[in-house]
Amino acid sequence: MTVLKNIAKDRILQITVLITVISLFFARPRFADINFHTLWSVAAMLTIIQIYAYLHVLDVLAYKLTSIADNTRKLNMLFTALAVIAGMFLGNDITALTLIPLYLNIAKRYKLPQILPVTLIGMGANIGAAFTPWGNPHNIFLVSRYNVSPLKFFEWSVPYLILSLIIMLLVFLFIPKKEIPTQKTEPIRISWRPTIITTIVFIFFFFGVFRAIDIIWPLIVAIVLALAINPRIMLKIDYALLLTFTGFFIFISDIQQIPAIVNLIHDMVYSEISTYFASTISSQVMSNVPSTILVGKFTNYAQALFLGSNIGGFGSAIGSMANMLVLKTFNQHGSVSKKKFFIQWTIMQFAGLIILTIVGLGLLIFRI
Repeated sequence: MTVLKNIAKDRILQITVLITVISLFFARPRFADINFHTLWSVAAMLTIIQIYAYLHVLDVLAYKLTSIADNTRKLNMLFTALAVIAGMFLGNDITALTLIPLYLNIAKRYKLPQILPVTLIGMGANIGAAFTPWGNPHNIFLVSRYNVSPLKFFEWSVPYLILSLIIMLLVFLFIPKKEIPTQKTEPIRISWRPTIITTIVFIFFFFGVFRAIDIIWPLIVAIVLALAINPRIMLKIDYALLLTFTGFFIFISDIQQIPAIVNLIHDMVYSEISTYFASTISSQVMSNVPSTILVGKFTNYAQALFLGSNIGGFGSAIGSMANMLVLKTFNQHGSVSKKKFFIQWTIMQFAGLIILTIVGLGLLIFRI
């Protein structure tokens, strides 16, 4: 029942269902338009991520790193750096849900700032998630849709990661070095055998994403592993995201059969730059996962869509699912005004969006 409730209250899924139902009045979906490679890849990714979350790998890393922090700047840098790295492998959602409560517990204990550090953790998770094909679900769609090779994907993501980290490092220079007591390491142990096995499955999944093997096999292995470790892991998977992907494939299959809409969208993505801005802007109002699926069906400018969708995750609360989770997690664990947090978080998010939009534009223009 909890799983069904979580699916039913997912706002993005609700909107997806609504527009999908409306589209059915105009056309009937074609089975061939449903990208099952993307669906199975996302399902495998979500399963593996939940296994890692169950094994508390990220919790242990967070406590180990923060045990060496002796001032506020170093603490913020360590948490944000861990958010970037965790976002690469575990995705921005799990990263935000894990690291933000850990930081806020420390912040409340020693009366440390909460708004800027939590915002930077969320931004770091988004930046890290853009670096890998599995960090963001829509990256998996891009790899599948355009048959992108690993080399080509990292040619896009490495420059974006480097420039984003440089900008973030400049931000850290303005954080004061207020001394804090050294954090005690919590007695959490990693179960090494299942962790190693999960990592092997993760590597298996990597080959599946890039079609070296059929993705259905990593999915089956991941599900079997989850059931073997603890069947309740399967209850934690974001099934609403899978349904959102499915709904948008159906919706786009329908609208592709309506000439007027097809012509309108083609007019919006007629060039690399227009595709970039269409993806970035549409992400602000419909989130970057459905935006990527929609724009991706009507353009061949893969790099522009990659940059636009990942940068579009900044800005509004619905730019990415991770943004909504940051707000939700802060509301649950933060001790300062929720209104104050939302206002300052929004300002910083849109500042980041503007800066990174310029960065992405430069990467496209100068072919870096």
